[in-house]
Amino acid sequence: MSFENPLKRVERLRRVKNRPNDNKAGRVPPGQFVTEKFPVLHYGSVPAIELATWDFRVFGLVETPITLTWDEFRALPETTLTTDIHCVTRWSKLDTTWTGVRWRDFIEAVGVKFSLDASHLMAHCENNFTTNLPLDILDDEETMFAWEFEGEPLTAEHGWPLRLLVPKRYFWKSAKWIRGIEFMAGDRPGFWERNGYHMNGEYWREERFGW
Repeated sequence: MSFENPLKRVERLRRVKNRPNDNKAGRVPPGQFVTEKFPVLHYGSVPAIELATWDFRVFGLVETPITLTWDEFRALPETTLTTDIHCVTRWSKLDTTWTGVRWRDFIEAVGVKFSLDASHLMAHCENNFTTNLPLDILDDEETMFAWEFEGEPLTAEHGWPLRLLVPKRYFWKSAKWIRGIEFMAGDRPGFWERNGYHMNGEYWREERFGW
């Protein structure tokens, strides 16, 4: 089985169209309304997490599985970025600011090498929550593992201590309380996808429900 650093195959994987920008109207996908609030939406209870025993796993079709402690994760290169987010329940919040480690920096700093057969990722989270994503969507300047929102640590309701941030997809794909990533050959549905949400979740196409 062959492996490579995913940063070397950016051009081969990239199939993402640039989103409209420059003006507020062009930044809001169809069927969405803009809010200043940050609604709390999740299934089940907020998990109780102890950082002393918290870990993060990288596994699946990788050359070497990796496990990081919280201190090791927080020592990764830090970036702050501002982006828009869009929820499948039709709210959009513009110019949100997040701090964490970008996907690209994480891959490089941790030394992740995944199989050439890998095309998708499953995010594994507390409470057995999962969500699926294509690797080419993750390889983006705005994708990150975030631990702060608007200059403050994430609240428990919004995913403390860590959540995935994938601004190019509906916000359920930005999984809360993330604990690991699994590299996969082919796609398979996560929790919400098994319960009727779209496998891809691209908001400019209003991929809200179904396959």
